[in-house]
Amino acid sequence: MTNAVPPSTTAIADAQIPAGHPFTQHLRRASALPTSRPWTPEDGPLPSLYLSHGAPMLFEMTDWMRQLHDWARVLPRPRAILIVSAHWESAPLSLSSTRATELVYDFGGFDPMYYRMRYDTPDAAGLARTVAGLMPDTEPVHEHSRRGLDHGAWVPLKIMYPEADIPVLQLSMPTHDPDRLLALGRRLRALREQGVLVIGSGYMTHGLPFLTREMFAGEVVPGWSSDFDSWAAEALASGDVDRLARFRTAAPGMPYAHPTVEHFTPLFVTLGASADPAAPVTTAIDGYALGLAKRSFQAA
Repeated sequence: MTNAVPPSTTAIADAQIPAGHPFTQHLRRASALPTSRPWTPEDGPLPSLYLSHGAPMLFEMTDWMRQLHDWARVLPRPRAILIVSAHWESAPLSLSSTRATELVYDFGGFDPMYYRMRYDTPDAAGLARTVAGLMPDTEPVHEHSRRGLDHGAWVPLKIMYPEADIPVLQLSMPTHDPDRLLALGRRLRALREQGVLVIGSGYMTHGLPFLTREMFAGEVVPGWSSDFDSWAAEALASGDVDRLARFRTAAPGMPYAHPTVEHFTPLFVTLGASADPAAPVTTAIDGYALGLAKRSFQAA
């Protein structure tokens, strides 16, 4: 007789989601597919990612969930994940809890089921020690023993890696200055050589105050969103980091595309963590949802 493995708290919570819900269907599809092979040193450094993360409504967007999950399966399965989210702006640098704890449900007006979701990943104490060791003495890292992952982290990761079996740690975003964020990314670059996936999580356009009924209906992509997205795509394709850093004044569609900048600036952590921030990136996801640009990419 074999001993059955008890279901995880994440799986127990997922089982409470209605059978017809798009995320339940996503879980069924994901469980039927083979997982990606584990990362090994022979693979070389993992890429760094910038992803447009969406809100809990992402769990209702079948095509976008498929794109995220397929992207994750193309990559070697990371040993751990370090993510910088638009939703945790805090200085000095801070790390989330290294142990599974209550998620941060930093959103309002959604179905109660989303406030019962779990994403209880393995202990990340080893990763926390490594990250702290990469920072200079002038920039100590504060560890929050009770802060869980916010929705800029757990929503996309729950879709990409629904098994919740990879250690995940969140690092706060201490500034919006592109040069300082590039420098922060450079300090994290060595993690990629250890099989750690470094992610900047934001949204390529995030003009929430300017959403209209037509955008919610999927009928309209406003010019400020498409113009900004095209500008960013061109700058990323040409490796023009200086141009990207001047987005506040140089990019079309501002300030409508980013009335506040925290959903764009994680991009600079992603570029800083890459081997060459000025090298062209590889777009993994593009298009629009609710009129906002989903553009997400990986940098070698």
